[in-house]
Amino acid sequence: MKNHRFIGLALLTVLNALVVKAGPGTPDAEPPARKVKLELVTDKFISPVNMAVPNDGSGRLFFCQKEGKVWIVQNGKLFTTPFADVADQMVKVNAAYDERGLLGMAFHPKFKQNRKVYLYYSAPVANPVKGLNHKSKLVEYTVSASNPNVVDPKSERVLLELNQPESNHNGGQLEFGTDGYLYVGLGDGGGGGDKHGTIGNGQDLGTILGKIIRIDVNGTPYKVPADNPFVKTPGAKPEIWAYGLRNPWRFSFDKANGRLFAGDVGQNLYEEVDIIRKGGNYGWRIMEGYHDFNVPAGTDKSKLIAPIHEYNHDLGISITGGYVYRGSAIPSLKGLYVFGDYNGKAFVLIQHGSKWERADLQFTNRPADNLQILSWGQDEHGELYMLTSASTSNGFKGAVYKLVKD
Repeated sequence: MKNHRFIGLALLTVLNALVVKAGPGTPDAEPPARKVKLELVTDKFISPVNMAVPNDGSGRLFFCQKEGKVWIVQNGKLFTTPFADVADQMVKVNAAYDERGLLGMAFHPKFKQNRKVYLYYSAPVANPVKGLNHKSKLVEYTVSASNPNVVDPKSERVLLELNQPESNHNGGQLEFGTDGYLYVGLGDGGGGGDKHGTIGNGQDLGTILGKIIRIDVNGTPYKVPADNPFVKTPGAKPEIWAYGLRNPWRFSFDKANGRLFAGDVGQNLYEEVDIIRKGGNYGWRIMEGYHDFNVPAGTDKSKLIAPIHEYNHDLGISITGGYVYRGSAIPSLKGLYVFGDYNGKAFVLIQHGSKWERADLQFTNRPADNLQILSWGQDEHGELYMLTSASTSNGFKGAVYKLVKD
């Protein structure tokens, strides 16, 4: 997310629909749009910003509400009691304009055996000082032994607390890789232009801000995997897996091959999609997408990893990273990377050798003109879900939709 991710929708009316192809050598011809339908899952709570599944065969879908609760939907039914509620431990957030809140959730790969789940949320600091807005907390809970649909609040174990200088660019995505380790997305600390520190947090290996980190949660409070890329680099945080990111607002592993796709929110001009590699430097704040942003004299840009795709702000305002579709219900999406933008537009990326081509993803029963895409989700079978918000006369209203064949 960025400063204006939760702005009023009036701004969106000024955006035009120009489709701009990004990246050198991208074909001029626009590929045909893919079309799907949207099937309503629930519209009973606002600000659904994350979805997770336990892969336990139950078919339960878990949704993080930014305001601090986790809700369960099973067989189309929304449970009346939240699975988790950390609202009292969080900063108070505004549904429309705040980038803080309950932002991420993941289940332990051995959840069926240990019942452990992880949450990432924004907490107040005990003694606020200038240059410190809040702290991000990564917390482990264990599901109640007597009720599989609620966590035991007394089981809380804090793995990580990170001071945040600004209210925005908090990241928050949690995903376990096939290696069993937890990957956590962290923004650059907020504000504009990554102005914290001498070179910006994104390029500073001495902080985990502006990074994707990789940790072993089976430790106290966690362990650093021995093969993390910067374990032996003096002055570097050993948790770092990749760096040079502004605000990775949603990343995901391709179920077929383990590639890690991330949507990194841009500054003023460009949004980008990256494939994250071990030890990779994705350029921020030196680059925004393919373009120079703040390039120190003598910088060797050849070592920076370019995005696989970018688009400019004639088309969108803030990318919402998604998933490579590996389900079976929508053959036309097979193997395509599905993602969107906060302004409500959705897209797919199609790989042709080393190049990626963007096409529109159209919804034949689109529910609202002022739809905001907040996040995406994937169930046990690889089917995809779109998490949204829309402004109404009574305030903001959230909704979750499943993508189904047109």
